[in-house]
Amino acid sequence: MNSFDERAAQWDENPERLIRAQDAARSIRNHVPLDSTWTAMEYGCGTGLVGFLLQPFLGHLVMADSSSGMLAVLQEKIDRAGVTNMTCLKLDLATDPAPSQLFQLIFTSMTLHHVADTLGLLKRFYDLLADGGYLAVVDLDAEDGWFHGEDFTGHKGFDRAVLKDRVHQAGFVNAIYHDLAPLTKNTLVGMRTFPLFLLVAHK
Repeated sequence: MNSFDERAAQWDENPERLIRAQDAARSIRNHVPLDSTWTAMEYGCGTGLVGFLLQPFLGHLVMADSSSGMLAVLQEKIDRAGVTNMTCLKLDLATDPAPSQLFQLIFTSMTLHHVADTLGLLKRFYDLLADGGYLAVVDLDAEDGWFHGEDFTGHKGFDRAVLKDRVHQAGFVNAIYHDLAPLTKNTLVGMRTFPLFLLVAHK
């Protein structure tokens, strides 16, 4: 059991997470021309806070995560809501075979900074997109390490120019940033505000 499995049952109880999901979903809707014929994948979906807000505007949505605990909570939510166009998939693209289907949209929210090999993951996203498909990434701007704390081994957010270069290295074109509402969080050094972005690119 990983830390996300342990936290899954209480994940949706954080009101800041709900606000962040609403802002992420709204920004994706504003900057990606979602279509009811599309098949999309949310990678690192957690309990589906963003995906649930976007599924009414998509044909089918594959909800992928490496945490069994998160997916169990999500499946309960799907069943309870009677949603028929969402499918859960346990997936870690760093180690697992990629799905065989292609997607018109892949989106991810606050996941990329947990991934060691961001370029490798972006390349796998590129291969999973149909021609003309969209990539949408919500994540942190570069920060001083207090978002997760001293023991965190992932990325301390992203320098926008560096990440944009990685996106283009992976094969994507027309990468454009959009600002999201900043996130305010209580850290070990007190309340801090962390800027967030949405990056949209095309295959």
